[in-house]
Amino acid sequence: MRIEPLNKPINHEFSELSSDKSISHRCAIFSLLSDQKSIIKNYLEAEDTLNSLKIIESLGAIVEKKGNTYEITPPSSISSPNRVLECGNSGTAMRIFMGFLAGNEGFFVLSGDRYLNERPMKRVGDPLTKVGAKIDGRENGNKAPIAIRGSKLKHFEYESKIASAQVKTALILAGLCANGCRFSEPELSRDHSEKMLQGMGANIKIDGLNLVIEPLNGKKLKPLELTVPNDPSSCFFYAVAAAIIPGSKVKIKNILLNKTRIEAFKVLEKMGAKISYQTTSSQYEEIGDICVEHGELNAIEVSQNISWLIDEAPALAIAFACANGTSRLINAKELRVKECDRIAVTVAALKRCGIEARELEDGFEITGSKSPKMATIDSHGDHRIAMSFAILGLKCGMDIEKSEFIATSFPKFSQFLKELGARVED
Repeated sequence: MRIEPLNKPINHEFSELSSDKSISHRCAIFSLLSDQKSIIKNYLEAEDTLNSLKIIESLGAIVEKKGNTYEITPPSSISSPNRVLECGNSGTAMRIFMGFLAGNEGFFVLSGDRYLNERPMKRVGDPLTKVGAKIDGRENGNKAPIAIRGSKLKHFEYESKIASAQVKTALILAGLCANGCRFSEPELSRDHSEKMLQGMGANIKIDGLNLVIEPLNGKKLKPLELTVPNDPSSCFFYAVAAAIIPGSKVKIKNILLNKTRIEAFKVLEKMGAKISYQTTSSQYEEIGDICVEHGELNAIEVSQNISWLIDEAPALAIAFACANGTSRLINAKELRVKECDRIAVTVAALKRCGIEARELEDGFEITGSKSPKMATIDSHGDHRIAMSFAILGLKCGMDIEKSEFIATSFPKFSQFLKELGARVED
């Protein structure tokens, strides 16, 4: 992908951008907990989320597309497929399916592309194994392909040492499908799963950072019926674009406003961008509009609520690179084990653009520049790295290698860049 500099302000309103990836994955998987048809509108049609639909079909579900709506009819029971369940590039899908399948009778194998199969899975595999799940894979179960011998797990209690929505969701599903569980985490991670499952009728008690999950014991949950809102993580790229290009303004409608999902917007606001929020509806989650206007950005240190903005860290690095002074992101060691080592790759790419940047063990330090340079960036197959540097390319131009991986989460990304007036060669 090649992006030419955009020599004019952005002034655009988005009603449709990219449907929420996290909620789309969960819609596919959670539909299997019901005995009735789930109706999902605006499901994200990206490679990773479409793979989740293929997986549930392999497990016995019937998936039908009617216009902008997916109808998912769950099977009466989960069947062992005669094929490998392909997760593509999605760590979210692989880890959540691990928890769901561990508590269901059968034999299952999860795999992905060459990048996903190098990512660590023990963060989910270890807690599941400790509570009785039978899981194996390369490097003693740390890397896919992952083999799961599902069974009726005993009641368990688990105290997570990390704040991870993927770990939490996997353990919640294992408890629901087996004999219940108690789960706690050190700080609140993204909480879509418990909200959606409660809305479906699951008996989940929330007490601060502690969850008590009662088993289904054969009971089926209510089906899902929802319209998937726009994804804050995907929309954030355009928020950064407005914040760094003088005179710019974007309004993003129908966006998820869950507090654990808009922390990056809050950071951008503290840096000097002008941001307003308006709630318009509530369907399992608060949904509304976000308006972002350019403002002179100033350096910031980000050290709290990291799990709430971990996916937006590469895009935040672009905001840091355009701010006055030196910004720091710390307590974000999780970035080392994403689609790539996002700390090392982000810092290396910024240096190629003439930006002063330094790796920290658990984050990065970036000194802003008024004149970043055009460069050729290796995305290392990471969709968020590719999209982040495309946004910087609106200021200085950019060539991005392996940009095809953007399609795993945001197939229409370059189309929307063109709507802003950018010259993009895919």
